Order: sequence, then C-alpha cells, then structure tokens
Amino acid sequence: MPQTKPIVSVENVVASASVDQKIDLNDVTKKFPDTEYNPEQFPGLVFRLTSPKTATLIFRTGKMVCTGAKSEDMAVKAVRTVVQKLRKSGIKIKKDAVVVVQNIVAAINLGGKIHLEKAARVLPRSMYEPEQFPGLIHRMLDPKTVILLFASGKLVCTGAKKESDMYRSVYNLHALLEEKDLMTYE
Repeated sequence: MPQTKPIVSVENVVASASVDQKIDLNDVTKKFPDTEYNPEQFPGLVFRLTSPKTATLIFRTGKMVCTGAKSEDMAVKAVRTVVQKLRKSGIKIKKDAVVVVQNIVAAINLGGKIHLEKAARVLPRSMYEPEQFPGLIHRMLDPKTVILLFASGKLVCTGAKKESDMYRSVYNLHALLEEKDLMTYE
C-alpha cells in the first residue's frame, strides 16, 4: 500500500470540436473585436473566454480546438459557450459542437523522492538521460500515457484522453514505484 496519496492537479485539457459547417471568421472578428485573427500568420481565430478561462481556436471549416480547460467538463462547457456566443451575435450555426478530448496534462506530487537511476533499470519502456533532460520518461501502455518522473517525486502525466485514465496511470505507477522500493520518504 503506497505510503502517500498522490496530489494530482489537472493543468490543461485539449479538446477538438466541430460544428460541421463553414464559418466566416472575418464576420466573427467584426462581432467580437477582442478575438485574435491574423490569417497571414495563422489560419485560426483565437476566441478567449474568461469563464471558463480558455482559448478556443476556430477555423473556417467549423473545426475548433479548445485549450486551457482544467477538466473534461470545463472543455465541453467552453466550446458550448463559444458556440452560444456566436449564435447570439447572429452567426448561424446549425448543429451543436461535437467535442472530443484529445489530451490531458496533469502535474502530480507523490510526496517522496524517486530513485531515477534504479527506476530507469526497473521500469519497462523508460528512458533516462540526465545529461539531456533531468526527468525519466516512462511510456505506459495501459492506459496509454507518457509520464515524466523527477527525483523530487513530482510527475507530469500527458496523453490521457479521459481523466479516469490519467488517474489510473498515476496510481498504477505510484504502486509500482512503491512495490519496487524506488521511493523514499522523509
């Protein structure tokens, strides 16, 4: 049984969405002057929300990418809010956006130190080259995530498409580190 409980903080949820129709981005900028749109530099328009605090890229194809959400629900809410604001401003959007979470990034503190040298030898699908990067890179197959491990006991988990998968991979790794005696606690 692990000696500590990981402290997990979801930092960013990236979700893609589509309303399945073309959108006139110049029209959007006229109605929302605080959006960012420079088609010469980037084909997407940036639509920022303060609540939930996110940025949604909108492309003329009707595809969207939402970043900055702190949960799956918040990402869905942000895209729905953007679509609702577009509709209220008179931009005709026939269908509701279909939202798909693409990536969840979380920061984790295990509350103890990790022996990275030993972990690199024991954990399968791991890469540790301290001269190039101070963390160990561990690729987990089930659930499919990549976890960066640092000697401080801090982790970064990325690649999960569901929060439950991210939690499962963190708890599985923590249990494995404990089982293989790769953790020390003050």
